[in-house]
Amino acid sequence: MFARLGKHVMLFIDGEAVRETGMRKRLSSKCRKLIGGVAAFLCALLFVALVLEARVELQPCKNHVAPQDQIALGEKAARQVYLRMPVLPDSSPETRYIASLGRKLAAQAPGYKWPYNYHVVNVADINAFALPGGSIFVNLGTIQAAANEAQLAGVMAHETSHVVLQHSVCNAEKEKRVGLLAGIGQIAAGVALGGAAGELAGEGIGLGAGLGFLKMSRGAERQADLMGVGILYDAGYDPHAMAQFFETIQQKYGKGSAQFLSDHPDPGNRTEYVEKEIATFVPRSNYITDTPAFDQIHQQVTGLRAYTSQEIASGAWKRQSSTQTVSAGVNQQGAEPGSGTTQDLHVSSTMKTFRGSDFSIQIPENWKAFGNANAAMFAPSEGISRSGGGRQTTLVYGVLTDVYKAQQQLPLDQAFDNLVSEVTRDNPGLQPGQTISITAAGTTGRSVHCERPSEKNGGGEHDWIVGFQRNGAIRYFVFVAPTGDFPSMKPAFDNILHSITFQ
Repeated sequence: MFARLGKHVMLFIDGEAVRETGMRKRLSSKCRKLIGGVAAFLCALLFVALVLEARVELQPCKNHVAPQDQIALGEKAARQVYLRMPVLPDSSPETRYIASLGRKLAAQAPGYKWPYNYHVVNVADINAFALPGGSIFVNLGTIQAAANEAQLAGVMAHETSHVVLQHSVCNAEKEKRVGLLAGIGQIAAGVALGGAAGELAGEGIGLGAGLGFLKMSRGAERQADLMGVGILYDAGYDPHAMAQFFETIQQKYGKGSAQFLSDHPDPGNRTEYVEKEIATFVPRSNYITDTPAFDQIHQQVTGLRAYTSQEIASGAWKRQSSTQTVSAGVNQQGAEPGSGTTQDLHVSSTMKTFRGSDFSIQIPENWKAFGNANAAMFAPSEGISRSGGGRQTTLVYGVLTDVYKAQQQLPLDQAFDNLVSEVTRDNPGLQPGQTISITAAGTTGRSVHCERPSEKNGGGEHDWIVGFQRNGAIRYFVFVAPTGDFPSMKPAFDNILHSITFQ
């Protein structure tokens, strides 16, 4: 006879219990010892059941970081996430629901018993990420996008598998980072920093992207899919839901367009190999697909406005709000830029240095820097305004910088033209002028002045885009001011531009 215990099939032959793992030869030997047609028939049935249950077995990637050290690193990283992102409190209905669902999945996770904990980030992008040691964060946008609980559980089982397989730790070791937190500052960066940059980002600096150790390889994604679908099945959910959710995102946003697909690259034939793995499971007549708890929380979050990546990057989420978002007051760090009632756009003659990932720049002492070492925005506190009842954050006066990387290596002129084309496409009404050569930091680059007449209540916006080719990409700077004020701001912008040094 046989019985299912958790993830394993227990076979009882001659009173001996035998696990599914590595036992086909033992089963064959036992069968030969049995006498009689009935016994042989039963043994054959057991063999079929075992073959059906021959699931993939995966081991954590090899690394030299002890579990307790991984947990400590994950806790340190989690503290940075709470400082940089609008994580909902544990008492919120959304988090209570996700934590409850997470416990069901963690109970089925194989291997080391990590102290799993699940959280909700009030971000609109469809995404989720897992830190070393068991902290898993799910964007509100993911809950909103899921059609049922099984799909949402599939995403969470996938992330849980990354913890089991210790992928982020192995990634960090491969990259020979000084520490796992070498890139943690980028976790708050969005696909854009607002203003004229639109939604440009070289390789995606959204949630998890750019962190290095959290950006998974296709091989790691495949492993997380295969283990995750098993966790999903063991928890009683329809295992097909995982691939369904990936397909839904891809159909809705296009391959690679959603931040989730950027941070979780498709290994290829995802549906095919997931379905092949599901075929090894013992079929069930009833799977969990939906639950009243999911229906209730999904109805609650549908229509709620989560923060955009631009608002995360600019720090807009730190401003308290009683109406616009579900995360009012979460992780309150003080008023956001631009919340003052008086405006002082005086440009200090004293400068201070901002050191980026591949450049340094001098900015006025009374300006602030937002973002991270790769994508940043510099402005006076009053240089950032909010509109739409506080829902949108716009750079009015200041500078932003980011990296644009084309899909293939291009000459500077062509790459810069492509950059300007994308900026124009993402910012309707933006009218670029003539592109010219410019020299700064001892490097020849390209420069173009753009006008957007409809902005600033008809007063217009002037965006000066300057780009330099660096390491196969374009490091670009956008100097922004209202059209009428740009001439008076131009001397300050020139000083900032010519202070740039590349590393």
